[in-house]
Amino acid sequence: MSEDLGRSATRRDADQDESASANRDWWDGEAVDYYAEHGGFLGDDDFCWGPEGLREADARLLGDVRGRRVLEIGAGAAQCSRWLAGQGAQVLASDLSRQMLRRSQLIDAAVRRRDPAAPAVPLVQCDGVTLPLADASVDVVFTSYGVVPFVADSAAVMREAARVLRPGGRFVFSTTHPLRWALPDDPGEEGLRVRHSYFDRTPYVEQDGTGRATYVEHHRTLGDRVREAVAAGLEVLDVVEPEWPPANDAVWGGWSPLRGRLVPGTAIFVLRRPGR
Repeated sequence: MSEDLGRSATRRDADQDESASANRDWWDGEAVDYYAEHGGFLGDDDFCWGPEGLREADARLLGDVRGRRVLEIGAGAAQCSRWLAGQGAQVLASDLSRQMLRRSQLIDAAVRRRDPAAPAVPLVQCDGVTLPLADASVDVVFTSYGVVPFVADSAAVMREAARVLRPGGRFVFSTTHPLRWALPDDPGEEGLRVRHSYFDRTPYVEQDGTGRATYVEHHRTLGDRVREAVAAGLEVLDVVEPEWPPANDAVWGGWSPLRGRLVPGTAIFVLRRPGR
């Protein structure tokens, strides 16, 4: 615990409202520093699924997006949406954090100064558990490390994605691999020692000296994720666990080449709403 601010990290319950409030404020405060630290890895108009560096240009998990209506939830600075717009998709990027969307506007302006023909990406501020879109109105919903680990009710995210998808549409999301929750968030040797139960779903909470949550993440097992998707009426097409490529020597929080060569750090779920 910090002596001056009284901040601490713990495992305790945190409901949807507390999680949303804490994470909105945290991402608002981190928008500038996060881009400064990770912007070079993510690019301004590139689509990266996670710290391993798997790009959508190679994975093609969304399928052919040309002319398709695509919604990104938890878009952050909307790098992924900007790349998709360049591939001919009709993209709408959304995020809970106003300052992350503001960062997206600044990047958008810089990209179009370099390339006046680059398409603009429309933005909307909203929570991923309550999407301001009509039923069956988009062809693809996706998020790269957004929304899913930060909400208490991730089943509601599945239901909302299924609701706004047209029949045959895809919902694809990447998130921290559930196995990582059994290990310390350490990129070194200590990060390879099991310290927690894989089955302990108690949220990780950072809080201030008054006990007010300032950051929250929620854990679900692989089985939980599959059951939530199926309960929402979605089909599971694939679960991708990207391997750490030899050329990637970056350390990102608890992700590192050392750990990435031994245990998965990211899980990508490829889901589909049944129908034509």
